[in-house]
Amino acid sequence: MIRCNCSEGQSEDDPPHRSRQRRSVTVGKIFNVTGPCIPQKHYMADITECIWQIRKMIDAGAYFTINRARQYGKTTTLAALDKALEEDYLVIWLDFQSLGSASYQNENTFSLAFLQVFIRELKRRHGNEMPGIRELTAKLQEILNEKDPAFDLMKLFEQLLEVCGNSARPVVLMIDEVDSASNNQVFLDFLAQLRNYYLERATKGTAAFQSVILAGVHDIKNLKRKIRPEEDHKINSPWNIAADFEVDMSLSRDGIEGMLTEYESDHQTGMNPSKMAELLHDYTSGYPYLVSRLCKLMDEKIDARDDHAKKSAWTREGFLEAVRILLMETNTLFDSLIGKLADYPELEQMLKELLFFGKPITYNPTNQVIGLAVMFGFVKNADGKVIPENRIFDTLLYNYFLSLDEMKSLDIYTASLLDKNIFIHEGQL
Repeated sequence: MIRCNCSEGQSEDDPPHRSRQRRSVTVGKIFNVTGPCIPQKHYMADITECIWQIRKMIDAGAYFTINRARQYGKTTTLAALDKALEEDYLVIWLDFQSLGSASYQNENTFSLAFLQVFIRELKRRHGNEMPGIRELTAKLQEILNEKDPAFDLMKLFEQLLEVCGNSARPVVLMIDEVDSASNNQVFLDFLAQLRNYYLERATKGTAAFQSVILAGVHDIKNLKRKIRPEEDHKINSPWNIAADFEVDMSLSRDGIEGMLTEYESDHQTGMNPSKMAELLHDYTSGYPYLVSRLCKLMDEKIDARDDHAKKSAWTREGFLEAVRILLMETNTLFDSLIGKLADYPELEQMLKELLFFGKPITYNPTNQVIGLAVMFGFVKNADGKVIPENRIFDTLLYNYFLSLDEMKSLDIYTASLLDKNIFIHEGQL
């Protein structure tokens, strides 16, 4: 069983209750909203089914992208994959955030930087101890030390293919945070090399990576659109060999309930895990960060106030209080969402029309604005219609738009305030 209830990249500055903090440090688990989850330290929902589905794609030799919105558990999913694959594959797991901007100056700087992190990962996985790989690792280290100015992508891939051909186990390449490379042409050239050898694997029997997984917010077509000057946009992409990634990475009701059942076993709050899981899923649609943050608020803020709060923290009353606190706080996920509205005015306009004017929007994946809204986590496809991703984001955007000066001059502003009273009572949904 693989568990996950994590959300990468979130800063956490809420001090837990002192007694709760001592308990967590010594023996207890906590709800995590900062980086990947660790099963021994954090309450986590079961994601075994998700990992199993991804494993099937890897076994089939697929190259694909895991592109999901911010703090959707991508890195924790890769960590679980890394563990699940280690007996059958040589997994090379890289993070492009470790490459500085200087690494993307040209093919030479990128190739040497990539080689450096590749060697480091080989050693972490003890791949350098495998017969045939040991000598190659020494050779790669020598190339790196020489810093040959003629070492380009073609020469880099010659070495990577040697590793693939000499490894006793198929090699899987996982690259996290590919958005870090989003403004660099050399990254597209790197993808083109991956594509070329993927095709040669099928047509010529070339020893290449068994599977390549790229993880980030953007999909590769969006990266290309971002990199290319307007006049150079192309429909084809160097990543057009990628398989569709349709694995549901949201947390299920059952997965949330299992996590809460474990928590209840540890703390005996009197909570009904099934009903609480239903509430959490109804408000968040299983968005990992939102589930984890709400649980953390109930556990560490509401539960710590007084004796009455301790009894009500894990009830509907306590849950709605956690929702109110969440919608009033500043966090990097919400900041990122609101920031995207300034970056993409057409996206902001579409969301206003959806939330305030009730304009029905047909889901069309080829529509760039709809694609952006889905990619950033604002909306989802429900039976061919565009709807808000979840009730938390719906209310967040609603409140944000009502706060804008230009909205206050519109008749829809007064009407919206009246409508808001229908489903908001004392600040609660």
